[in-house]
Amino acid sequence: MWSVAVAVYFVAVTFRTSLGVAALDAAERFEVSASALSTFSLLQLMVYAGMQIPVGLLVDRWGTRRVLMLGAALFTAGQLGFALAETYPVALACRALLGCGDALTFISVLRLGTRWFPPRRSPFVGQLAGLVGQTGNLVTTLVLARVLSAYGWTATFAGSAVAGVVVLVLVLLLLRDHPEGHAPEPVPHVGLAYVRRQTAATWREPGTRLGMWVHFTTQFPAMVFLLLWGMPFLIQDQGLDRAHAGALLTLVVCSNLVVGLAYGQLLARHHAARTPLALGTVAATALLWAAVLLWSGPAPGWLLITLCVVLGACGPASMIGFDFARPANPPERQGTASGIVNIGGFTASMTTLLTVGVLLDLTGDDFRIALSGIFVLQALGLSQVLRLRGRAHRRERERVVASRVETAHVPV
Repeated sequence: MWSVAVAVYFVAVTFRTSLGVAALDAAERFEVSASALSTFSLLQLMVYAGMQIPVGLLVDRWGTRRVLMLGAALFTAGQLGFALAETYPVALACRALLGCGDALTFISVLRLGTRWFPPRRSPFVGQLAGLVGQTGNLVTTLVLARVLSAYGWTATFAGSAVAGVVVLVLVLLLLRDHPEGHAPEPVPHVGLAYVRRQTAATWREPGTRLGMWVHFTTQFPAMVFLLLWGMPFLIQDQGLDRAHAGALLTLVVCSNLVVGLAYGQLLARHHAARTPLALGTVAATALLWAAVLLWSGPAPGWLLITLCVVLGACGPASMIGFDFARPANPPERQGTASGIVNIGGFTASMTTLLTVGVLLDLTGDDFRIALSGIFVLQALGLSQVLRLRGRAHRRERERVVASRVETAHVPV
């Protein structure tokens, strides 16, 4: 069951990141500037982030199967439309549709994991889901980039849309929401009042807010690099050819896979490692970006390789945000909590995508200035993580103690 759901997420990530290797082709095809080009990814992520809380509520009410079916249908239609689009407005609409379908996938996968695996394995299962899904980036950099060079725009994007049809059929035929005999309590339909109460109760938990800010601070540097600006930065600013730039993007994804496994195993055994891992990843990312951007002239190969290896840790570190929100909320709020956490990183990503595009236009394609905005968002997120971590940890300890007391109490 879990493999079917993760396959849908894998395809969604492939479609989401497909523009990352086609940014220069898209600028030429639609005859747009850097800021207009960034609007493709910005709109896609804006739709994604804006839907996270509604999707969480929807998953809590509808279940995984129906939400994943809808998501696969939407992102497949968006990818196919993008392949056939000839004008900038039509292409924008297709990326928005793709973002809408993409938004329905990851929270559904997380919820399915809580239904089919025991709670003690949740951190590892969550990391593994993110890891398998992010191999979609690997397909983008290794396969789509080469197919695009060989066969052109329409054939590449239309051909990739077939994968969406395949996973939609798999969900229809195979997926079940939960093991037989373990159906959750049905969520009553009580309208907007229920939505407000569910969202407010989830937001009041310090662990939910801490998880959102951890996700905000850790995810976006790699997301911005892979989704749009990595290839132009490496080619136009660092002077690499498309093959070497593509190899570095692939290295980010490979590092993501290795680090994801390591983080998942470590967190499953040592719950207290959550905060040190998140903060360490933020510090390493900031240090490497500063070294590359401050280097006089193109950075040496070893430094770019080190940067890409460190960027590979951003995705696994962002998954730690869900490990803060999960124990802070009861089962009936897990989808809503995941939605709030997921807003964090994608809000930071779309803010940075737009900022980089605008600054490139204003500075005459000066990537050093444009990418410096990364440090501003990291500082903002880090301040919130440090502010909330003590409160969230105390609240979590209180819950653990209360749970143990309830388990040990025997009524007379």
